[in-house]
Amino acid sequence: MNVKVFYRDGVKSLLLVAAIMLLQSCGFLKSKFGKGGKEESGIQNGEITATARKGFKQTTPAGMVVIPSGSFVMGQADEDIASSMNNMNRRVTISSFFMDDTEITNNEYRQFVNALLVDSVSVLGEEEIMAKYYPDTTVWKKDFAYSNGDPFVEYYYQHPGFDTYPVVGVSWIAATYFSKWRTNLLHDFQNKEGQFNSTGFRLPSEAEWEWAARGGRAVAKYPWGNPYTMNAKGCFLANFKPQRGNYDADGYPYTGPANAYNPNDFGLYNMAGNVAEWTGDAYTDNATAIVWDMNPKYDEPSEPRKVVKGGSWKDIAYYLQTGTRTFEYETETRAFIGFRCVMDNVNDRGGARARR
Repeated sequence: MNVKVFYRDGVKSLLLVAAIMLLQSCGFLKSKFGKGGKEESGIQNGEITATARKGFKQTTPAGMVVIPSGSFVMGQADEDIASSMNNMNRRVTISSFFMDDTEITNNEYRQFVNALLVDSVSVLGEEEIMAKYYPDTTVWKKDFAYSNGDPFVEYYYQHPGFDTYPVVGVSWIAATYFSKWRTNLLHDFQNKEGQFNSTGFRLPSEAEWEWAARGGRAVAKYPWGNPYTMNAKGCFLANFKPQRGNYDADGYPYTGPANAYNPNDFGLYNMAGNVAEWTGDAYTDNATAIVWDMNPKYDEPSEPRKVVKGGSWKDIAYYLQTGTRTFEYETETRAFIGFRCVMDNVNDRGGARARR
C-alpha cells in the first residue's frame, strides 16, 4: 500500500473518531443519532407519541446559497471618517438562512412585472403596476445632473444586452412586493404538488446582510477579506468609483453583470459595489442600542427611511465597507440601488457547535 495513502486514511479515521467523541462530550450525538421516535404519531395508549411529521425537506431555492448561522462583531470595520457614531460595534448572532447569490437581475425582475400585467391588472390596475412596481428608468437621467443618461433610460431595463445586470430604479416598497410575489409563486407550486410550504422570501435584515457580506470573516473590512480594493496584481475587486473618478478603472463605467468579480467565501457576488442593496430594516441612528443581539432587526413601519448597504458603482470605497450603513426613503428609486432576497433555513437551526 502506498505510504501516503495509508497515512492519509489513518488521519481521516482519527479525525472521525475525534469528531464522534466531541459530539458525545457536547451532548449533541444523542439528540441527533440516538434512538428515534416511533413511526406512529399522535396519542397512543393514553400517551403522546408524536414524532416529526414526514415529507418536509427544505431544499436550497434556485439561485440561492446557504448562509450558515454564526456570531460576529457587527458595525464599522474601520475608522468612522464621517464621525457619524451611528454604527458602534457589538456582537450579534445570526441564524442560518438562504440568500440570492447575485442581485436580482433585469430579466428576473421582468418576470415579476410581466406576471403582474397578466394576472393582477384587475386587482391592482395597470396604472398602479406601472407607477409602483415597474422600474423607474428615468433614474439614469434624474439622479445625475447634466449627464448623458438617455441611452440607459431607453435600453438598460428592456434590452437583452442588460438581462444579467442588476435591476435598478426599484423602490423598497417594490422590492418588498417582489419578495411576496416570489413567495406566492413558490407556494402555489408546492400546494399543487402536495408539498409543505417553504418559508417565504423577504429582504435581508441589516445584520443578516452584513454577516453574509463578511463571508464568515470576523473583522472583514470588505467582502473579500483584505483591507485593500485591489489584489496583488493590481486588479480592482469590485465595481465602484476608484481613483478620484476613474469609473472605468475597475472594468465597468456603470453597473456590471450581477455575477461580475469573484464571490466571497459564502459564494455571494457583489456584496460590495455594483449596486447598493435595500435591506428590511428601518433606519435609526441608535439601532445598536435598541435592537436585540439575536437576529437583530429594527422593524418600524412608520419609519420611511430604510437601511441601504454595500455601496455602488458611483460610490467611493468607504461605502463598500461591510460595516458602512446609509439610508434611502422607501418610496425613492435610484440608479444605484437594487436588492436581493433571503429565506429562513428551518432545516438547519443548530448552531456551529451543533454542526461539529
